[in-house]
Amino acid sequence: MGLFERYLSVWVGISIIAGVILGSIIPSFFALVASLEYAHVNIVVAVLIWLMVYPMMIQIDFSSIKDVGKRPKGLALTLVINWLIKPFTMAALGWLFFKGFFADWVDPQSANEYIAGMILLGVAPCTAMVFVWSQMTKGDANYTLVQVSINDIIMIFAFAPLTALLLGVSDIQVPWNTLVISVLLYVLLPLIAGALTRSLLDKRTGEIEEHENVDNFVAKLKPWSILGLLATVVLLFGFQAETILAEPQTIVLIAIPLIIQTYGIFAIAYFFAKRLKLPHNIAAPASMIGTSNFFELAVAVAISLFGLHSGAALATVVGVLVEVPVMLSLVYFVNKTRHWFD
Repeated sequence: MGLFERYLSVWVGISIIAGVILGSIIPSFFALVASLEYAHVNIVVAVLIWLMVYPMMIQIDFSSIKDVGKRPKGLALTLVINWLIKPFTMAALGWLFFKGFFADWVDPQSANEYIAGMILLGVAPCTAMVFVWSQMTKGDANYTLVQVSINDIIMIFAFAPLTALLLGVSDIQVPWNTLVISVLLYVLLPLIAGALTRSLLDKRTGEIEEHENVDNFVAKLKPWSILGLLATVVLLFGFQAETILAEPQTIVLIAIPLIIQTYGIFAIAYFFAKRLKLPHNIAAPASMIGTSNFFELAVAVAISLFGLHSGAALATVVGVLVEVPVMLSLVYFVNKTRHWFD
């Protein structure tokens, strides 16, 4: 495991602090970056998210999909958690806390936007960081690729309608054109670019060396991917610096249901992985994929739909803040309970 993965929470923490400090010192710079948008899509954020997502998409081996039928239980578990349980529990928790428990502390407009940000996180299953979680739990790398590949294909078709459905249930108006453009820009196009790149790399080498060639190319892109992640975190917290400093309690309010959702979804997935008698190297990444979020997509769509300084964007940013330490705690738990699956 590289230095970045080993100390991921440290780098993200430093980026969060840097973003808040810079956002309060030079707000004009962040205002300028925020103004650089086209069709409600911030150009700088889009480029940074592409830097993050593109290398991950290259790693997806669609030829591995043919092996799905050999061990279908792990894939079935992931798909049920991701598309039939997680989005709805996230929407329910958002409504319960911000329309119920926290109703007296948050104005209705902000509450709707926080719920929207949570829904966007819930409808975006992990694509990028799941490779890190899988590696840290000694998961089956090939099976993880299969799970990610199938999830990304489903996401192309299901993300927009499912998001619109849940936002509509929460009485939030969704501009369909912006939502569809976001899916095309942040999921479909990077997926196509990654598949084409992988195909070109495979043609350059023999069959024996093809995976090594792909891995070498991804390794060269990895510093840019890391830069994209950290720069995105700095920008997002810089955009929200004034809100974070003025209303730190808001961050806590958003974090509470997100933490409950993360641990709750993991408990459900891990419990059924045990009941299904999955081997640990499949049970671990299957549970992690369902628990983690494709926060890059959620952040981008929140900015496109509601704006850089919206409550929805803030909620997805808090998702970044919460996810890393919570997922690392779950990695520790998964590794400690390996013997449950012997």
